Amino acid sequence: MRIAIDAMGGDHGPGSIIDGALVAARHLQIGLLLVGARGVVDAELRRHPGATALDIETLDAPEWVEMAEPAAAALRRKPRASIRVAAEAVRNRRADALFSAGHTGAAVIAAHAAFGRLPGVDRPALATIVPTRGRPAVLLDCGATVECRPQHLVQFALLGSAYARLALGCESPRVGLLSVGEEESKGNPLTREAHQLLKTAPVRFIGNVEGRDVYAGGTDVIVCDGFTGNVTLKISEGLVETIERLLHEELSSTFGTRVGYLLSRQAFRRFRRRVDYSEFGGAPLLGLNGLCIIGHGRSSPKAVRNAVHMAARFADQHLIDSLAREIVLGAPSGSRPS
Repeated sequence: MRIAIDAMGGDHGPGSIIDGALVAARHLQIGLLLVGARGVVDAELRRHPGATALDIETLDAPEWVEMAEPAAAALRRKPRASIRVAAEAVRNRRADALFSAGHTGAAVIAAHAAFGRLPGVDRPALATIVPTRGRPAVLLDCGATVECRPQHLVQFALLGSAYARLALGCESPRVGLLSVGEEESKGNPLTREAHQLLKTAPVRFIGNVEGRDVYAGGTDVIVCDGFTGNVTLKISEGLVETIERLLHEELSSTFGTRVGYLLSRQAFRRFRRRVDYSEFGGAPLLGLNGLCIIGHGRSSPKAVRNAVHMAARFADQHLIDSLAREIVLGAPSGSRPS
């Protein structure tokens, strides 16, 4: 098992990226292919004397895509960009999966070019695990395909249902379409037409869901276009951070509330784990004929560690082969509504 790491990606790369990847490699006893500017990567590895005992290879990629650059133009100008070199390494079987916390658009384009799409899939989708009152749910797309057609949302529903069964153990996932109202007449032309197509699709479609329902636990797979999904995800992250800060201010305002916090500290830790994106680490890019995990640009070493764990687990479980079997001919087995 070897995971290719885009070492130059992320707001805190390459330090946090390599730190987290090494922890995962040590814990799982897997190999790493660190892709980036060789001098920079080697300098980071020298901060970890124990790295010499691990199965680590480096692959020189002297260029990288900055977060503010247009993805397609940057990849054309930089043929040796780290994300492209890492994706090609997976395609050439030098590694089993790819992880990047860098430019999402560049990662999607590079992985798409290197891996190609699964049969029956027109557009890839980023599938993010979101916490709910019950078991976790899958939200997709979260940024891979910003402009969608109705049939793309149907494909996302198929991919999300298959992923929920394979990754979350959800036998008959309930699929909802994110819209501005529960009635099928609500929404824009995209959601209204997608609603009609989903009613006859081989998934357990339960209708439209509103933003307030995303975390309620009544839906296992929430489908939307990449623009809406990414905005939803970013708002959620900001809300969690704001709630935590407000709670901290309130709980530290008086002696009584400080005592109360000490008594309930374990509950607050459990709450933090349930809503912390770093617990999952990254999101798989579904629909491609290769395994790519994309992390948050602000990924901490903990998030990177968990993302590499995810990549190794999905590679070991042959997630891509399973997805291909599940969605063949647009009819995943066992997903028809009762």
